[in-house]
Amino acid sequence: MLPLRPEKLDLIGNEVAIRWNDGSEDFFSMEVLRAASPSAENQGEPDLFGHMHGASEQTEFPGVRVIHWQPVGGYAIRFDFSDGHRTGLYSFEYLKRLAGATREASE
Repeated sequence: MLPLRPEKLDLIGNEVAIRWNDGSEDFFSMEVLRAASPSAENQGEPDLFGHMHGASEQTEFPGVRVIHWQPVGGYAIRFDFSDGHRTGLYSFEYLKRLAGATREASE
């Protein structure tokens, strides 16, 4: 089985559409992608004792849009958002988990 990779990524309206090499497609709200950023700035990072520092308290990003994206190595995508955020690396596996969680929440 080939490793999971996007074959095509498009910005459509307020969504990011990804077609994967396994034939599946996922659609992400740009606001949800921004809120789910895996960056230390957004999620925080643990110190040596496991205490989290630096996490943003903001959980909603109304009107934020993806203005650019680029692949990182063969494992992730970095999105540039209209609010200036651009530090999170979204691994392909993370994006598939996020898509699954988003689908479950809407059902």
